[in-house]
Amino acid sequence: MSTYEGTSGRKKKKRRKSRPFLWLLIIILLIAGAVMVLKSSLFNITSILVEGNRYYTPSQVIELSGIETGRNLIFDVRSRAVRNRLLESPYIITAKVEKVPMGTVIIKIDERVEYAAVADGERFIIIDREGTVLRIADAAPEITVLEGMEIAEAVEGKPLKAQQTYMLTGTLKIMAATEDMDLYFKKIYFSSAVVRAYIYDKYYCEGTPDGILGNLKAIKELVTSHFMQDINKGVIKVGTGGELFFDPKID
Repeated sequence: MSTYEGTSGRKKKKRRKSRPFLWLLIIILLIAGAVMVLKSSLFNITSILVEGNRYYTPSQVIELSGIETGRNLIFDVRSRAVRNRLLESPYIITAKVEKVPMGTVIIKIDERVEYAAVADGERFIIIDREGTVLRIADAAPEITVLEGMEIAEAVEGKPLKAQQTYMLTGTLKIMAATEDMDLYFKKIYFSSAVVRAYIYDKYYCEGTPDGILGNLKAIKELVTSHFMQDINKGVIKVGTGGELFFDPKID
């Protein structure tokens, strides 16, 4: 009787020992099945959406990202790698990649905006409102052109370095202050410490950067008055004390 019970107990122990291997096999099969499903055409990329772009077209953003339709959404799209590729562009400030089952990728970016074109010989250095170099072009786009500035270094994606740092800084402050005043300078020319801010080709205001910045409201009122009188030629001179003098004759 005792011998029979001993044999039965050993058989039960053997069955208990075999169960972990069975569960392990089941887990492996489930994982393999899940991988096969994830790698199947069910998870192929069928559409790529782009949000937040202004300078780049959606097609250009997709090309920069390196993502292609028909590739696997799970295994072929590495969000961090895609983000890093997009951030290599000077125009892109932030980038985010979202995977949406089944088969959709959403690329969300925030771009820098072209703010001014700095003339440098025969070329134009395009910068944003913080002075970051976006690109170097043969012709200036329809934005404010800055002339007379000596450039020390211009590298895409990095801040523009000018010999006269105060001129660049002061000019960007002037431009920023005019945004809420409906006042636009088509060209700003530097000559020593004097600045000429052109509203029309033959109509500009002249003074120091600080003098113009501190009297923009008065300048805007005078410009508006001249516009109503159809005056589009002459010089608004900003005195050291902030007084304005208008000369209908230009140099």
